[in-house]
Amino acid sequence: MSDPGRQRFAPGLWIVASSTLLSRILGMARDTVTANLFGVSPVTDALWLAFKIPNLARRLFGEGALTAAFLPAFSRELNASSGTVPESARQLAGAVFSLLAAALTGLVLAGEAGLWVASRWFVDDPHTRLLLGLTAVMLPYALLICLAAQLTAVLHALGRFTLPALVPVLLNVCWIASIWIVDPWFEPDRGAQAYALAVCVVSAGALQLALQWRFVAWLGIRLHAHWRENWPAAKEVFRAMLPVMFGLSIEQINALLDGVIAWGFSQPAGGGLLPWPGQPAYPLQTGAVSALYFGERMYQFPLGVFGIALGTVLFPLFARHAARGDFHRLRDDLSLGLRLVIALGVPASVGLIVVALPLTRVLFEHGEFTPADSQRTAALIVAYGTGVWAFCALPILYRGFYALGDRLSPMRVGMWAVLGDLILNLTLIWPLAERGLAFSTALSAVAQMSCLIVLLQRRVGRLDWPRLRGTAIRAVVATAAMAAACLGSMQIFPFDENRASQILGLVVPVVVSFVVYLAAARLLRMEEIGWLFSRHIPETDEGQPPDTLTPPPGAAGTR
Repeated sequence: MSDPGRQRFAPGLWIVASSTLLSRILGMARDTVTANLFGVSPVTDALWLAFKIPNLARRLFGEGALTAAFLPAFSRELNASSGTVPESARQLAGAVFSLLAAALTGLVLAGEAGLWVASRWFVDDPHTRLLLGLTAVMLPYALLICLAAQLTAVLHALGRFTLPALVPVLLNVCWIASIWIVDPWFEPDRGAQAYALAVCVVSAGALQLALQWRFVAWLGIRLHAHWRENWPAAKEVFRAMLPVMFGLSIEQINALLDGVIAWGFSQPAGGGLLPWPGQPAYPLQTGAVSALYFGERMYQFPLGVFGIALGTVLFPLFARHAARGDFHRLRDDLSLGLRLVIALGVPASVGLIVVALPLTRVLFEHGEFTPADSQRTAALIVAYGTGVWAFCALPILYRGFYALGDRLSPMRVGMWAVLGDLILNLTLIWPLAERGLAFSTALSAVAQMSCLIVLLQRRVGRLDWPRLRGTAIRAVVATAAMAAACLGSMQIFPFDENRASQILGLVVPVVVSFVVYLAAARLLRMEEIGWLFSRHIPETDEGQPPDTLTPPPGAAGTR
C-alpha cells in the first residue's frame, strides 16, 4: 500500500527549501555588506564572536529543540477539544513561556554580571573589551528570540506558517538597514559602528517577538495567567527538550569553540589571550574569527537548503512509521533520506570546493575586504566543503532517533563529537593554522554521522546498503563530470578586475555544473534526482506487509 506521506514529500520539500533559500540569500546579503564595511579585522572578529553567543542560545532553546518538545504536547491539548483553543492548551503555553522567560532572564543577568567582571580584568586590552562590550549589548537578543520561537511553535500547532516563515527575515533587514542608515553616522569609528549594529540586533529581536505576540493575541490566544495548574506538563516539555537541544546544537557548539580558539590563539592584535611563559609562536593571525565565520556561512548554505529541509520533511514520516512499529518503512525512508543526501550533498561538497575562490571574491571582495582576505576565506570554504555531505546527513539521522523516542543517543554521540573537535582543533591549528579549525569541524561531522548510522541500525535494522552504494557510485561519477565541466568553463571565463567578468566567471561555471550534473544523473539513471521533480516516490518492497516484520533487538530502547 502506498504511503500518502511520500506523495506529499517533493512538494513539501520544495516549500521548505524555497523558504530556507530566501532566508539564506538575505543572510548572504547581510554578510556581504558587513564584510564590505569591516573587512577581516579585529572589529569583525569581535562582532561575529559576540553574535555567536546569543545565536547559540537561539539554537539551544529556541528552534528545533523547543519545537520538538513543546509542539507535540500543545497539539495533544488542542486535539482534546474542537473549536476554540482549550483552557488547558493556554495554560500549557503560558507555563512554558513563563518558565522559559524566567530561566533565560536569569541566564542573561548572570551573563551580564560575568561580562562586567571580565571587562574589569581586561581593562588594558581594547580588543577583548570590545568583544565583551558587544556581547553584553547583544546578550538580551537571546531572551527575545527564544520567546519568539515559542510563539512560532504555537502558531505552527495552529496551522499558521506564513508569519513564522517571514519573521526571521526581520533580523537580516534590520542588520542591513543598520549598516546602510545608522552606521554612517559613526564613521570612521569602527567600534562605534559595531555597537550601533549590536543595538539593531536587539531591536530586531524585540520586533520579532512583538509581531508574533500581536498575531497570537489576534487569534484569540492569551498566555494564561493561571499557568501553574499545568506546571507538571510544562516540566515534562523541558525534560524532553534538554537532550534534543544539545543534540541539534552540536554544529553551533563546535562553531563557537572554533571562534573562541581562533580568538585566543591569534596574534595579540587580534585579541589573543597569550602570551604565557615559554609559549610557542601564535598559530593564527588577526582576522581568523571573521574568516571562519564567512567560511561557515558558505557551507551552511547547502546544509540549510538540502540537509535541514530534508530532515524537516522526512520527520513526520519517520514519526508515523515509528508510532506504528513499522520498522520496514522506517528503514526504507531513512535510506531514502540518505540517498538524497548523497545525490545532493556530494556535488554540493565538490562544487563548493571548486568555486570557493571566485565565490568569495564576488560576494565579499569589496570595500575593506581585500584579495588577501578572499584567499583566507576561500581556503576555509574548501576545508568546510569536504564535510558538507556529512553535515547534510546529520539532521536526518537525528530525527530518526527522535522519531523512535530516543533522545539520549544523539546527545551522547554529540558530546564525544564536541570533545573530538576540541582535541583536533588544538592539534591541527599548529600545522594548518585556521584551516585546521575548519578541517576539525568537517572530520567531527563525518565521525558523528558514522557513529549515528551504526547506532541507528541497532535500533531499526540494516539500512538499504546496496541502493546506497549504487547511489554513491552514480553520484561520484556524475560529480566528476560536473567538476571537469566547471573547471573547463572557469578557464574559458577567467577572473579579472572587471566586476562584470567576475560575476560571469562565477555564474557560467555554476550553471554549467548544474546542467552537466543533471544530464549525467539522467544518463546514469540516478532516480533520486527525478524524485525531486515528482509528486510520488515509489516504495521498495511494497508487497511485504509491515506488520509481519520483527523489530530488531533494542528497537524499543530508551524513550
